[in-house]
Amino acid sequence: MAKQPMLKFVSVERDMPTKRAPDLRNKDFGEIYAEYAGEKAKEQSSRCSQCGVPYCQTHCPLHNNIPDWLRLTAEGRLQEAYEVSQATNTFPEICGRICPQDRLCEGNCVIESSGHGTVTIGSVEKYITDTAWENGWVKVIKPHSERTESVGIIGAGPGGLAAADVLRRQGVQVTIYDRYDRAGGLLTYGIPGFKLEKDVVMRRNDQLAEGGVTFKLNCNVGEDISFADIQAAHDAVIIATGVYKTRELAGPGSGAKGIERAIDYLTASNRKSFGDDVPEFDDGQLDAKGKRVVVIGGGDTAMDCVRTAIRQGATSVKCLYRRDKANMPGSMREVQNAEEEGVVFEWLSAPKGFTGDPSVTGVIVQKMRLGAPDATGRQAPEVIEGADYLEEADLVIKALGFEPEDLPQLWGVEGLEVTRWGTVKAQFTTGETDLENVYAVGDIVRGASLVVWAIKDGRDCAEAILDKLNASAAVAAE
Repeated sequence: MAKQPMLKFVSVERDMPTKRAPDLRNKDFGEIYAEYAGEKAKEQSSRCSQCGVPYCQTHCPLHNNIPDWLRLTAEGRLQEAYEVSQATNTFPEICGRICPQDRLCEGNCVIESSGHGTVTIGSVEKYITDTAWENGWVKVIKPHSERTESVGIIGAGPGGLAAADVLRRQGVQVTIYDRYDRAGGLLTYGIPGFKLEKDVVMRRNDQLAEGGVTFKLNCNVGEDISFADIQAAHDAVIIATGVYKTRELAGPGSGAKGIERAIDYLTASNRKSFGDDVPEFDDGQLDAKGKRVVVIGGGDTAMDCVRTAIRQGATSVKCLYRRDKANMPGSMREVQNAEEEGVVFEWLSAPKGFTGDPSVTGVIVQKMRLGAPDATGRQAPEVIEGADYLEEADLVIKALGFEPEDLPQLWGVEGLEVTRWGTVKAQFTTGETDLENVYAVGDIVRGASLVVWAIKDGRDCAEAILDKLNASAAVAAE
């Protein structure tokens, strides 16, 4: 009788891949976690309890078949594990690195509630697909047959790339238009290398290009090409621009030099990692070296900024957040990593104004306390009168979240409906907008959200477009 390969959570403890020491990893932009060795991946996968109702799968936006590929990994059947993983997720090695598993799959692992520690789902997912790349199991996209229909996708972020992957596999002609010189969106220019090394993103871009996806980069819709021209060139259009408009800070002195947007700061750092010429970094504007840095915000973008500043050689790095640690919107794992690397968090603190003219020299900080819950149920922060203090700073980074750009105005599009938040109004299941054959996916519909949700939206939208194209083809054939 074969030995039971699973249910070993009672005898095998949870064990994450080795994390590099803080005083070593905070000096470079390499990923902080080592890769699992084959036997360790098997061991950790074998801890899965193979639940009858797998909450990990339920709470994954993509509903990945997690118990199945954990079992296959435990049995050493890695190529099959990769195929099961890839069946529901376009970029499993990316999600394995950057998804907040503590809030999604791992946070809902049944054995965690029994006190045995969650299965290390994200690390195994990363291991499976990295192994697949190393062994040549990840193939160039080769449709069974080519179709005449074409789809134009505006935005080369995770939502647009996921849609392109699904459509190309069915032979649809796909063109992606993007404002940047490299595809990937925030995967390329927003997320630092210590969380997602850039060759991981570039090889997926290359896979799509080799599979027949056409990329038109350095292409600003509304300037280099009109939305109407894109509509005329394709049978369907997907808007997958993401949200890039930074929420602004108010208060005296908020226009001083040295108060920068998180997206500008992170993009400059990531461009340097590619070896690009970045004048605003080289002249010191977007370089934290030797500076007292204050980052304002509590999400994952703020964590990316503080950890980047540490690596650039800042004198000190502090993060101001108006609520307490328990109410932090970002991943607790990221907060822990930042604290280990030397970041100081000032909880229940918010900016009131800034000192310095023309360049910032400090942040006037007002202390807060948590009061009655707001409309969402979270306790609303209240100012503690008379508790203000000055936090000295040479560089202040605004990481307060992102809002959508006014696409109908930017692109001169009539009939493209938006919500009161400025996001494009679209059906969540299909991405359909009020404009015929125009779809929208990802953050431009949801507001600033997770990469995994953008991937889901892109895949779902592509399937909806395929259904419509197939239905039209069937009618034409009658």
